[in-house]
Amino acid sequence: MLYVDATPQLRHELKYEINPFEYQVLQRKLVKILQPDPHMQHATYYNVRSLYFDDIKDSSLCDKEAGVFKRKKYRMRIYNKNDAFIKFERKTKIGAYMLKESTLITRKEADRLIEGDFAFLANAEKQLLRDFYIETRCNRMRPVVIVEYDREAYIHPVGTVRITFDSQLRTSSGVSGFFEDNYGAMSALEQEHMILEVKYNQVLPDYIRGLFPDTIRPQLAVGKFVICRNQQLLQAGFQ
Repeated sequence: MLYVDATPQLRHELKYEINPFEYQVLQRKLVKILQPDPHMQHATYYNVRSLYFDDIKDSSLCDKEAGVFKRKKYRMRIYNKNDAFIKFERKTKIGAYMLKESTLITRKEADRLIEGDFAFLANAEKQLLRDFYIETRCNRMRPVVIVEYDREAYIHPVGTVRITFDSQLRTSSGVSGFFEDNYGAMSALEQEHMILEVKYNQVLPDYIRGLFPDTIRPQLAVGKFVICRNQQLLQAGFQ
């Protein structure tokens, strides 16, 4: 189930890069305790595609790489390449906690955001969209990078635990093809590797924490947005 416009909550969000062997061991343990995320329905994964926004100074990118204590980033997101359900989100990182705010937008509104037309947000009903409009005016925000991957997800009610395996991470040199099937995607991570994310509210139950082997630590220093943005900049010859 997708929670949109619900009261946002501070959550822990831990990330690790794992190899195929670590995935196989952990996944076999998880399926015995956790339930498949409803997003997967009868499939083994679902597709996630996001378009991230940043200002002319690449502040979201630089703040993440520098480990700034409080930072934020904006994105819009679709699932399984379906434009009937488009989320616009702000993720705020505060120390060890993550706060995610989300609302729905239409395909027409999404197309305008891709084109860099933000004027219509000035009188938006949702505060999140009005906040983003102010950011576009003050900091010259623009769409910068597509982040796409296939996600296998599991959930547990205690602690609102959500554990995901993200594979086939890919990006593009441009953003205009966000809604297209073939937008010129390129791999952004070693094909066999994937990113494990562990999300929970206040407590991660010991019987779930105990499933994780020491081999997946330390935590991943950068996220998928940074990996894809740096790959994009490298392709463009900026690094």
